[in-house]
Amino acid sequence: MNAATPSTHPARKRLLLMATGAFIVVAIAYGIWWALFGAHFESTDDAYVHGNLVQITPQVPGTVVAIEADDTETVTAGQPLVRLDPADTDIALQQAQAKLAQTVRQVQTYYVQNDALAADVDLRNADILRAQAELTRAQSDVKRRQQLAKSGGVSGEEILHAEVALKSAQSGVAQAKAALAAAKAKLATNQALTQGTSVAEHPDVRQATAELRNAWLAQSRTVLPAPVGGVIARRSAQVGQRVAPGAALMTVVPLDQVWVEANFKEGQLRKMRIGQPVKMVADLYGSSVTYHGTVAGLDAGTGSAFALLPAQNATGNWIKVVQRVPVRITLDPEDLKQHPLRVGLSMDVEVDVGKDDGAPLAQVARKEPAWSTRAFEPAHNEVDAMIGKIIAANLAS
Repeated sequence: MNAATPSTHPARKRLLLMATGAFIVVAIAYGIWWALFGAHFESTDDAYVHGNLVQITPQVPGTVVAIEADDTETVTAGQPLVRLDPADTDIALQQAQAKLAQTVRQVQTYYVQNDALAADVDLRNADILRAQAELTRAQSDVKRRQQLAKSGGVSGEEILHAEVALKSAQSGVAQAKAALAAAKAKLATNQALTQGTSVAEHPDVRQATAELRNAWLAQSRTVLPAPVGGVIARRSAQVGQRVAPGAALMTVVPLDQVWVEANFKEGQLRKMRIGQPVKMVADLYGSSVTYHGTVAGLDAGTGSAFALLPAQNATGNWIKVVQRVPVRITLDPEDLKQHPLRVGLSMDVEVDVGKDDGAPLAQVARKEPAWSTRAFEPAHNEVDAMIGKIIAANLAS
């Protein structure tokens, strides 16, 4: 038994040497792989799909009379989603139309009165000329009778009548001048209401026009369109519900505009730069589908820094916790088109940090809006045509 034992040591030794050699080879291979490839990648499974949650909210109060899209349905930008009862806004619009028509007619009278008041001023000037002629004649009569009175050719009674006529003529001149001043004041006042403008551009007409535009805009807002195309989610609106401005009725999620937010550890951000390529795998599809994207930017702080209750480290029981920084990653639109994602899904992310010539932070300010919509732009041509028709109809009458 003891004689056979030494024969087993060489075999065991060879096995140990072979195992050690294999381990060394694997370690060297791994070191080479890490130096050439592994060190150029940072990965994390703490990543999730994010997207815009566009809430549909009314801008005017009203009662819901129709819901034209439901949860999980796909809608296009501008498509009507909710309709409110337009009865109140219809009445307000009709009142604004009537007020504009009335204002146009009223302003038009200002221009007509200008001619009438100018003619009245001319008439008052003629009255002054007649009164002054009468005054001149009365003055001559008084002067002639006073000269004849010296020779006894005119009685005192005739002189008295002439003096009374003179006073009456003087009073007539004063009254004519007062009437002329009043006529000129009325003309100046009326001209001040019309000077330098036309009926259509008159301030009163423009104010009535603005009120009509406001009423028309309120009526157009009884139909709530989709600001963007996407999928309906979280519908809370119900037919017959009375809603107030700002109440959330449903949400539109544009799934073609989603992005990934990956939370990397502090040490993984040393070589991470904007524009670096990224490969991602979603738990929804598994490793058979690979998404491609680029690093769009790094957040301005860690997740704990923006938490509702930030951690307080100035305590005696402090324990260091490795912090994570959200990194925003854009997705290839073609990948999204072929394999749609949902907001909140988990992702495995791998960033190629081999190229570190990019900037760690965005250096150029944005010149265009990040997101925008034209769904709420009013059809100005329609209301302009309405206003022009009302003004033209009341000017011609």
